[in-house]
Amino acid sequence: MRFKSLLDTFGSAKNAWEASESQLRTSGLGPQIIKNLLSLRNKLNFEDMQAEMRKHSVGALTWQDEAYPARLRNIAQSPPVIYMRGELIERDDWAIAVVGTRKMTSYGRQVAEELGRFLANQGITVVSGLAKGIDAVAQQAAIRAGGRSIAVLAHGLHMIYPAENRNLAHSIETNGALISDYAMGIPPDSANFPPRNRIISALSRATVVVEAGKRSGALITAQFAVEQGRDVFAVPGGIYAPQSKGPNRLIRDGAHALLSFDQLLEALDLEFMHHQQTARASLPKDATQAKLYGILSPEPMHVNEIGNLAEMPIDQVSSALALMELKGMVRQVGGMNYVLVRELRAPYGN
Repeated sequence: MRFKSLLDTFGSAKNAWEASESQLRTSGLGPQIIKNLLSLRNKLNFEDMQAEMRKHSVGALTWQDEAYPARLRNIAQSPPVIYMRGELIERDDWAIAVVGTRKMTSYGRQVAEELGRFLANQGITVVSGLAKGIDAVAQQAAIRAGGRSIAVLAHGLHMIYPAENRNLAHSIETNGALISDYAMGIPPDSANFPPRNRIISALSRATVVVEAGKRSGALITAQFAVEQGRDVFAVPGGIYAPQSKGPNRLIRDGAHALLSFDQLLEALDLEFMHHQQTARASLPKDATQAKLYGILSPEPMHVNEIGNLAEMPIDQVSSALALMELKGMVRQVGGMNYVLVRELRAPYGN
């Protein structure tokens, strides 16, 4: 919220960073926060930081960037800045998180491999944390199947942790993206991993916990998913297996028991996904759609009001809205009222 206050006051992160002490006071920040900000500004050399980012092919996105993931922007504790190697594309809007323990069983490995491959074959991006065990197995399977993956890391992108997954990280960077909300130079730390998990769940339409102990970080990801309104699936396991205590408890507490991978397709409405992708490829956004898009908002608006504001005949507006709904740009919420679906508007750019 402090970052948002600065943006509201100064209009951009650059202006806020360069603001004087007296100007910073107008943003509503407390004296100690302003003091810390000024101290940090004196210590940092942005030219050196930018050079380090270029060296490692790292880019940055802020809330103000159109390419910033809409799903991530709309959660509580959304990171104001994310760093990225690779690229995010429109297709990544259809993503599922696959997470689990580092100490997997042969059963967990089999499920993670088959699930990663299955999702890739369906055109669904696999999101995880590049950790040993379930995470890496699912992401590797997705890449090998020709799919895409997003790895959310808990340190600066100047390095890869764990080091043994460097080759996998390179493959993900080529066929997806490495993401972190930690700046260059920040090393892995145990305190960084739990909050990182909110990004894994936020980028995904659903989270699948394959295997997890009673205190696994995968359960933290599942909790974030619940708080963000995402579906949570858990792979049931033997009642005596330590690695199944987490998923079994999630099922007891209301998570979906994953008994078939097809359940995920039903949750994602895969048929609708294919319709959207086909429509987006074949139906360009013409001038009429562009005008309507500028009028609509997340608040319901009746077709007659839309037509009046656009100064267009109702039949022309209705026809354009039907195409826009097929593209996933708008949604009808009853009574000929429409809302703008911002999260489906090329959320990662092109």
